[in-house]
Formats: sequence, structure tokens, C-alpha cells
Amino acid sequence: MAAVREPLAPLDVARIRADFPVLSRRIHGHPLAYLDNAASAQQPTAVIDAVADYARCHHANVHRGVHTLSQEATALYEGAREKVRRFVNGASPAEIIFVRGTTEAINLVAQSHGRARLAPGDEIVVSELEHHSNIVPWQLLAAQTGARLRVAPIDRRGVVDFDAYRRLLGPRTRIVALAHVSNALGTVLPLPDFIGPARERGITTVIDGAQAVPHLPVDVQALGCDFYAFSAHKMYGPTGIGVLYAREAVLAAMPPWQGGGDMILTVSFQGSTWNHLPHRFEAGTPNVGGAVGLGAAIDYLERMGRARVAAHEQDLLEHATARLTTIDGLTVVGTAPVKSSLVSFAIEGVHPHDLGTVLDARGIAVRTGHHCAMPVMEFFGVPATTRASFALYNTREEVDVLHDGLVDAIRMLR
Repeated sequence: MAAVREPLAPLDVARIRADFPVLSRRIHGHPLAYLDNAASAQQPTAVIDAVADYARCHHANVHRGVHTLSQEATALYEGAREKVRRFVNGASPAEIIFVRGTTEAINLVAQSHGRARLAPGDEIVVSELEHHSNIVPWQLLAAQTGARLRVAPIDRRGVVDFDAYRRLLGPRTRIVALAHVSNALGTVLPLPDFIGPARERGITTVIDGAQAVPHLPVDVQALGCDFYAFSAHKMYGPTGIGVLYAREAVLAAMPPWQGGGDMILTVSFQGSTWNHLPHRFEAGTPNVGGAVGLGAAIDYLERMGRARVAAHEQDLLEHATARLTTIDGLTVVGTAPVKSSLVSFAIEGVHPHDLGTVLDARGIAVRTGHHCAMPVMEFFGVPATTRASFALYNTREEVDVLHDGLVDAIRMLR
């Protein structure tokens, strides 16, 4: 007889909110309702304190230093790498490269892996829902190599057409680059379905996981992707630090992307030899404090319980969708059956930028614009949307505040 799964204990959101100092702020006389987490999430005290403690007590350059501070800094930096490895279930710390963020990670793959193996007539496949950071690097690579970019379409729900995607995979397809979760629509891609056919054909798979790791459990070995990229600042960590996971066998065959200190074993005027993985791809002095902050953010997320976080955010998404769709003239843009915790919408006769300004006067922080996904906006025939995105510290009451603010803003702006 199958075991009965106990329901997840709900998050203690009131206690969690006390962990985030910024949430006590008042904006224009109103309590802050921070609903712009898909752009950058806020940082808990645990992350702020970890970065400050590093700067106060342990700051030094990492690797090769024999003095105590350098050894402490190196231990913190490499300890953060191991936390990341566990967080995404990488096979080895050698598969974890620290970068500035998702954008740099994808550019690294394009310029090191892609540029070395693409030839004129080869193809790179992306989807229509991608962030600019998973479009422009491939356009640059195509221009450099003579390859071409091919695009899997989406439907009116914001779901990638899987059959069309499979038809795009041909003998000249070399790279598939896909978002795990759409930052503009919230669509969650069923990655195993998309990665499987590419792997069968020996096609490199690159995943933009920036919007996934704060909200969903991620197991890179189970997914079977070659590369997976994400940023700390979307998962309660600092800006300026991110991760590229890469399968070690793929990484070992890649030439360095940038040259400088720490990525070499030997240097002479006759030539140089490269350091072992992952340091070969981390030229120069790294963002040690950022890595410490990322490690602290991982610790925080794991203490909260990723399944509980996902359940709480799904409840917020359902509540927001139900509440906002009652507003006259509001259209939700992106209605995929499986979504992450954001709602994008357009309101007839009201420009999103005007709407965002009026909401800010009430202390409500949302994102307005094309969300670095202009092809998505073009597909839906809108210049921009308003996006409310949720995190583990948000509440149903904040969703209700957003609803009421929208009703008043529409009355004012129409």
C-alpha cells in the first residue's frame, strides 16, 4: 500500500518577512508591497550579514595566498561553490563556474563552446519566449560564424509549440538554448521533453534558469542539460554574481573565454597553459563577497524548504490570477497551464508606465515595460505589460492591495 504523503506545513510568512529589512519601509507613506521579484528579489538579513562579515573579517584575494586571510577567503569562496553544486545537484565542483550573472554565463557558452564548433550553415534553436540575454548572444555568434538562428514559436497561451520545436531539430542544429521559466509570461517549460530529443541528436543544450532556481527544485543531472545558468540576485542573493553549471566533459573540451590571472598554470612569451577546471574560466580576481552572499542565499532557501516555497508561491499566483481577472479591461498576457509565480497583464486604455507610476505612489512596486523580451511583446501585439512577480515573503494581502490599487489607478488614468 502506497504511503500517504503528509501535506506540507505552510510557510510562516510573518516570521519570514521579519528576515527582510527592506519590507519594513514605507514608500510615499504606504507600506512597501514589493512585487518585482522577477527583476531582483530582496535580501534577507542572513545574506546581508554574511557579506558584511566577509568584508569586515575575512577579505583577501583567493587562491595561492599563504596568509590566514587569504586561506579563509578561499575556504569561503570554494565553500560557496560546493553549496551551489549541492543546490543544483552537479556531479563535481569542477562543473560550477562563478560568473557575473546569467547574461555572462550564456555569453561564455556562446563564445567558448559555440564559436569553437559552429560553421557556416549550422543552426542555433531558441524559443519565441526568450529573454534578450538568451537571444542576442546567439545572434552575435551566428554573425561571427555564419550560422543562423531558428525560432520555435509560441501559442496565444505563451506555450512553446513542441511539435514545431522538434521539426526544427535537424542535421545542422548544433545548439538549443531555452528558458526554464519565461520572465515575461511565467511559462514553465517541460524541460525533459525538450532536452531529450536534442540529446538524442548530439545537440548541445543551454538552459537559462534565472527565473527557475528561486521557485523550483532544479536537478541538472536529472535534466540532462549540458549548461544551466542562473543569477544570485533573483534568489535573495547579491547582484554581480551568478553561476554557469556545465557538464565536466563538455567544459574540459572548451577553450578559455577570457585570459588573465588564476586561469593559467604557466605563462611565457612563447605561450601559456591553462588551469584546471573550473578555474580555467574564472580569470582575474573574483567576486568573493558575492559568492559568499550566494552561498548564504542558498542556505536560507534550503532552510525554508523549496517545496514549501513553491507551494506558497503557487497559492499567490492562483489568488492573483483570480483577483486581477475580475478587473474590467484587464487581460492577462501568458496563460500557460503550468506557470511560475508571476502575472503579466495589459489594461485597455492605460499605458503600463503610467500605471506603474500611480501604483508606486501607493507603495506598490511592479515592473512595467517589455521585460527584455521584445519578441514576446510583438507576438502579443502590445508595447509593454505590467508584471507582478511573487516571492516567499509576499502575502495574499499584498495581492489584494495590488488589486485595489489597479482599480483606483484605472479610474484615475482613463
